[in-house]
Amino acid sequence: MLIAHQIALDPNNAQAAYLARAAGVARFAYNWALAKWKRQYEACKLDPTLPPKPSQAALRRQLNALKHEQFPWMLEVTKNAPQMAIIQLGQAFQNFFAGRAKYP
Repeated sequence: MLIAHQIALDPNNAQAAYLARAAGVARFAYNWALAKWKRQYEACKLDPTLPPKPSQAALRRQLNALKHEQFPWMLEVTKNAPQMAIIQLGQAFQNFFAGRAKYP
């Protein structure tokens, strides 16, 4: 027998706006990290003297160093929104390199 819980979210206007901002920050962080990953990976392939291939932890540190100056609007939502987006990108690349998934 399968038992499931169905939970419906019914946010008010302020909560809906916050959720939309958090989703937008997460999407921006994912796209930003994907672009950085591509550039750093290609640079490592061309010049082996550069630092090792990119990682999700390094990309999170890079974004944290930039977001106060370049992306202050990211500070309006929880830090977990961009953090989890980059962690999930790292997991997507792990699955890709292991042959379990397509390119993110």
